Amino acid sequence: MISDRCAACKYLRRRCPSDCIFSSYFPPNNPQRFASVHRIYGASNVSKMLQVLPDHLRAKAVEILCYEAKCRIQDSVYGCVKTIFQLHQEIHNAKCQLAKTRVEIALTNSRRGGGGQENQVNQMQEVQSNLNFFPDQTHVEATQFGSSSKAPWFS
Repeated sequence: MISDRCAACKYLRRRCPSDCIFSSYFPPNNPQRFASVHRIYGASNVSKMLQVLPDHLRAKAVEILCYEAKCRIQDSVYGCVKTIFQLHQEIHNAKCQLAKTRVEIALTNSRRGGGGQENQVNQMQEVQSNLNFFPDQTHVEATQFGSSSKAPWFS
Protein backbone atom coordinates (compact mmCIF):
# COMPACT_ATOMS: atom_id res chain seq x y z
CA MET A 1 0.00 0.00 0.00
CA ILE A 2 1.19 3.48 -0.88
CA SER A 3 1.71 5.66 2.21
CA ASP A 4 0.29 8.77 0.50
CA ARG A 5 -2.88 8.18 -1.47
CA CYS A 6 -3.06 9.43 -5.04
CA ALA A 7 -5.38 12.31 -5.93
CA ALA A 8 -7.93 9.89 -7.40
CA CYS A 9 -8.16 7.76 -4.26
CA LYS A 10 -8.31 10.85 -2.07
CA TYR A 11 -11.10 12.30 -4.20
CA LEU A 12 -13.00 9.01 -4.19
CA ARG A 13 -12.31 8.59 -0.43
CA ARG A 14 -10.91 5.11 -0.74
CA ARG A 15 -7.75 3.23 0.15
CA CYS A 16 -5.05 3.47 -2.53
CA PRO A 17 -3.92 -0.07 -3.43
CA SER A 18 -0.34 -0.75 -4.47
CA ASP A 19 -1.47 -1.47 -8.05
CA CYS A 20 -3.69 1.64 -8.32
CA ILE A 21 -3.98 2.56 -11.99
CA PHE A 22 -4.35 6.25 -11.12
CA SER A 23 -1.36 6.68 -8.78
CA SER A 24 1.22 7.23 -11.54
CA TYR A 25 -0.85 9.84 -13.36
CA PHE A 26 -2.69 11.72 -10.61
CA PRO A 27 -0.20 12.63 -7.86
CA PRO A 28 -1.55 13.68 -4.45
CA ASN A 29 -0.22 17.24 -4.79
CA ASN A 30 -2.59 18.06 -7.70
CA PRO A 31 -6.13 16.98 -6.71
CA GLN A 32 -7.85 19.35 -9.16
CA ARG A 33 -6.38 17.43 -12.09
CA PHE A 34 -8.29 14.27 -11.21
CA ALA A 35 -11.39 16.19 -10.11
CA SER A 36 -11.82 17.75 -13.56
CA VAL A 37 -11.25 14.44 -15.38
CA HIS A 38 -13.67 12.67 -13.04
CA ARG A 39 -16.28 15.39 -13.52
CA ILE A 40 -16.28 14.95 -17.30
CA TYR A 41 -15.50 11.26 -17.81
CA GLY A 42 -16.05 9.51 -14.49
CA ALA A 43 -13.48 7.46 -12.59
CA SER A 44 -14.74 4.14 -13.88
CA ASN A 45 -14.53 5.19 -17.54
CA VAL A 46 -11.04 6.64 -17.09
CA SER A 47 -9.93 3.45 -15.37
CA LYS A 48 -11.30 1.34 -18.24
CA MET A 49 -9.59 3.56 -20.83
CA LEU A 50 -6.23 3.32 -19.06
CA GLN A 51 -6.47 -0.46 -18.61
CA VAL A 52 -6.90 -1.12 -22.33
CA LEU A 53 -3.95 1.10 -23.28
CA PRO A 54 -0.35 -0.14 -23.26
CA ASP A 55 1.73 1.29 -20.44
CA HIS A 56 3.80 3.55 -22.68
CA LEU A 57 0.68 5.38 -23.98
CA ARG A 58 -1.11 5.93 -20.67
CA ALA A 59 0.71 9.09 -19.60
CA LYS A 60 -0.06 10.80 -22.92
CA ALA A 61 -3.69 9.66 -22.72
CA VAL A 62 -4.04 11.16 -19.24
CA GLU A 63 -2.55 14.45 -20.47
CA ILE A 64 -5.08 14.54 -23.30
CA LEU A 65 -7.97 13.63 -21.00
CA CYS A 66 -6.93 16.40 -18.59
CA TYR A 67 -6.71 18.97 -21.37
CA GLU A 68 -10.04 17.98 -22.90
CA ALA A 69 -11.73 17.96 -19.48
CA LYS A 70 -10.34 21.43 -18.71
CA CYS A 71 -11.59 22.75 -22.05
CA ARG A 72 -14.99 21.11 -21.60
CA ILE A 73 -15.37 22.69 -18.15
CA GLN A 74 -14.44 26.12 -19.53
CA ASP A 75 -16.74 25.79 -22.56
CA SER A 76 -19.37 23.13 -22.04
CA VAL A 77 -20.65 23.28 -25.62
CA TYR A 78 -17.51 23.24 -27.77
CA GLY A 79 -14.71 22.23 -25.42
CA CYS A 80 -11.38 21.84 -27.19
CA VAL A 81 -13.04 22.05 -30.62
CA LYS A 82 -13.13 25.83 -30.15
CA THR A 83 -9.34 25.91 -29.78
CA ILE A 84 -8.90 23.63 -32.79
CA PHE A 85 -11.15 25.88 -34.86
CA GLN A 86 -9.23 28.99 -33.82
CA LEU A 87 -5.92 27.36 -34.76
CA HIS A 88 -7.31 26.31 -38.14
CA GLN A 89 -8.41 29.90 -38.70
CA GLU A 90 -4.92 31.19 -37.86
CA ILE A 91 -3.37 28.73 -40.33
CA HIS A 92 -5.88 29.72 -43.02
CA ASN A 93 -5.24 33.43 -42.43
CA ALA A 94 -1.47 32.90 -42.60
CA LYS A 95 -1.80 30.95 -45.87
CA CYS A 96 -3.98 33.70 -47.36
CA GLN A 97 -1.48 36.37 -46.31
CA LEU A 98 1.36 34.33 -47.80
CA ALA A 99 -0.51 33.97 -51.10
CA LYS A 100 -1.25 37.70 -51.22
CA THR A 101 2.39 38.50 -50.51
CA ARG A 102 3.54 36.17 -53.28
CA VAL A 103 1.14 37.85 -55.72
CA GLU A 104 2.47 41.27 -54.71
CA ILE A 105 6.06 40.10 -55.22
CA ALA A 106 5.22 38.67 -58.63
CA LEU A 107 3.45 41.87 -59.67
CA THR A 108 6.35 44.01 -58.45
CA ASN A 109 8.81 41.86 -60.39
CA SER A 110 6.66 42.08 -63.56
CA ARG A 111 6.47 45.90 -63.28
CA ARG A 112 10.25 46.11 -63.19
CA GLY A 113 10.21 44.63 -66.66
CA GLY A 114 12.89 42.07 -66.00
CA GLY A 115 13.44 39.42 -68.67
CA GLY A 116 11.52 38.99 -71.86
CA GLN A 117 8.20 37.56 -72.76
CA GLU A 118 9.17 34.15 -71.34
CA ASN A 119 9.86 35.68 -67.91
CA GLN A 120 6.52 37.51 -67.97
CA VAL A 121 4.71 34.27 -68.84
CA ASN A 122 6.39 32.55 -65.89
CA GLN A 123 5.42 35.40 -63.59
CA MET A 124 1.81 35.34 -64.79
CA GLN A 125 1.68 31.58 -64.17
CA GLU A 126 3.00 32.20 -60.65
CA VAL A 127 0.32 34.85 -60.07
CA GLN A 128 -2.36 32.49 -61.35
CA SER A 129 -1.16 29.65 -59.11
CA ASN A 130 -1.25 32.02 -56.12
CA LEU A 131 -4.75 33.17 -57.03
CA ASN A 132 -5.88 29.55 -57.37
CA PHE A 133 -4.87 29.07 -53.74
CA PHE A 134 -8.21 30.46 -52.57
CA PRO A 135 -10.60 27.49 -52.75
CA ASP A 136 -14.22 27.85 -53.75
CA GLN A 137 -15.86 26.48 -50.61
CA THR A 138 -19.18 27.25 -49.05
CA HIS A 139 -18.71 28.61 -45.57
CA VAL A 140 -21.11 29.15 -42.72
CA GLU A 141 -20.59 32.01 -40.32
CA ALA A 142 -19.16 30.74 -37.03
CA THR A 143 -20.72 33.35 -34.79
CA GLN A 144 -20.94 30.80 -31.99
CA PHE A 145 -17.19 31.27 -31.53
CA GLY A 146 -17.54 34.98 -30.96
CA SER A 147 -16.08 36.00 -34.30
CA SER A 148 -17.24 36.52 -37.84
CA SER A 149 -14.77 33.89 -39.09
CA LYS A 150 -15.97 31.21 -41.43
CA ALA A 151 -15.83 27.51 -40.59
CA PRO A 152 -15.71 25.23 -43.65
CA TRP A 153 -16.69 22.10 -41.74
CA PHE A 154 -19.97 23.57 -40.43
CA SER A 155 -21.48 23.73 -43.90
